[in-house]
This record gives sequence, structure tokens and C-alpha cells, in this order.
Amino acid sequence: MKIGILSFAHMHAYSYAAALTRLPGVEFTGLADDDAERGQAAAAEYATRYFPTAADLLATDIDGVIICSANADHEELALAAAARGKHILCEKPLATTIAAANRMIAACRDNNVQLGVAFPCRFHPAARRLREEIQAGKLGRVMAIRATNHGSLPPGWFLDREKAGGGAVMDHTVHVVDLLRWFLGQEVTRVYAEAGTLLHDIAIDDCGLLSLELSGGAFATLDTSWSRPEGFPTWGDVTVEIVGTGGTAYLDLFAQNLAVYGPGELTTRYENWGSDADYLLVQDFVISIAAGRQPLVSGLDGLKALEVALAAYRAAATHEPVAVGN
Repeated sequence: MKIGILSFAHMHAYSYAAALTRLPGVEFTGLADDDAERGQAAAAEYATRYFPTAADLLATDIDGVIICSANADHEELALAAAARGKHILCEKPLATTIAAANRMIAACRDNNVQLGVAFPCRFHPAARRLREEIQAGKLGRVMAIRATNHGSLPPGWFLDREKAGGGAVMDHTVHVVDLLRWFLGQEVTRVYAEAGTLLHDIAIDDCGLLSLELSGGAFATLDTSWSRPEGFPTWGDVTVEIVGTGGTAYLDLFAQNLAVYGPGELTTRYENWGSDADYLLVQDFVISIAAGRQPLVSGLDGLKALEVALAAYRAAATHEPVAVGN
């Protein structure tokens, strides 16, 4: 199977490229990037071919593409790939507007191609185990959830509202919302949020606190921020604490690290020894193409998570609860 990557603007492209080089039966055919220096360097690193435009790569016989552009460019690249009959795995958020997300979903449906969204947290074995426990009823009825998704300040286009669609709230809300929907089989129905720029000298939100109502009656809080300082040993976290009538559970998705101290170390460094959720995400995309089935995380899942993030921004602007999907 032949897979390409459209843009290395998002840092996750490097992890996905590494996964493509390791997957049996998969050829990382090439990458397209409008930044020639970045694209040529990545092509050399992963021993693949560089294409100066997306159209050039899409004109080849590849089976699918992974889109890792700036968020606002997802739609254009997805529509072009769908028109060429290429299956798509799109970096999150799916788009920066609901209308764009719907057009992407429709184009993939009309051209009979798969559309997956890059929510690798679903693929982590710890997340899968927690979902099994919840769905088996071991926690009873879920009453309340406290979640965090903290990260470091990202570079470049992430700080451009037009290209990113939002700051820390956009960047970090969608991962946890997708997990909650998947864990509980429920939708977020209403959001209240506060968001602001408190940590860095930037023109976009770097922190937010969301309160979420779910269709099954539970409520959740989500702390989203770019709060990890320079020198912090890892990029951030995803944690979820769930309180049910029959018990509680705590998930720390990226705790599989060794703390490294020693000669030559300027600061504490974490060395991950555990599960590679990005690899499992890309593996599922490849399997979905081969099997002719929908990826585990669909375009609709991406749309639902985006709806919550955008509702959070409306709530933060009005200081009033906002119904999701309105």
C-alpha cells in the first residue's frame, strides 16, 4: 500500500512518517510541502520523494494521504485528495469551521473514500482498557469527570488565529472531547468556558477552562492550556478522572516515561518506554483502506469534537452557557 503525507507544517507529521516507515506492507511514497526547505529535509530524513505541490503527489498512484498542514488548509487538501480518490487521515481539528468540516465529509462520501481524524488517544491501550471498564458497568453510572490537556507553547502558525482557528482551547479541547464521547457513548450538549491569554505574550488564547454537560446527565471539566514551560521534560499531558456510582478511575495517558538525570543532562528528561499511539493510529488507517471499512475515528467524530471547541469560544466570548451544535 502506498501512502503519502500532505505538508509537514504540523509536528505530528514526523511521528506519522516514522510509523509509515515501520508498517509492514506499506510504502511511504512521498510528501508534498509548500515549504521546500522543510519538505526536502523531511524527505531526506525518511528516505522518500519530495513533491513541491499537493497536486503533484496526488497525481501518483498512492492509495491514501495523511494531511498535516495548518488547520485552515485541511479543507483544500482534503477536497483535492477526495477528488483524486485518495483515502484521507486528517490531523486534528478536522477543520476550523463547521461548514468546512461538513464539506470535507461530503466530498469523501461522494468520492467513496475513507476519512479518518488523528485522535491517537483512542488507540492507547490504557484508554481502551478504561473504555472497557466503563462499558462493562464497573464504574456504575458516570456522574462527573475531571480532565486536563496541557501542553507547551507551539511555534509558528499555531499562534495565527486565521491559520489555526483558535489557540489552546482549539488545540486541546478536541482530544479530550473525543475520548469522552468514545468512553461514554454520549454527546456534549452544553458548554460554559472561560479562555484567555495569561501565560505568554501572544495574540491568541493560551489557556481555558471548560464545563461540559453530557447527554447522559454527567458533567465534566476540562483544563486546556499551553502551560508547560520551556525545559519541561515532556510536551504535556492527557488525564481523565471519572467518578461513577460504583467507583472511580484515573487515566494518565502519557505516564509511561523514565525520568532521566545524569551527566550531560541540562534538565530532567523523560524517555518514553511505552505505547506508541501514533503508530497504532496510522496502522488503523492502513487497515481501514485494505478492509474497505471506516477508520476507528471518523470524519463525523472530528466534526463532533470541533463543535464543542467552537461552542467553547462562543461561551467564553458571551460568558454564557452555549448549546453545542447551535
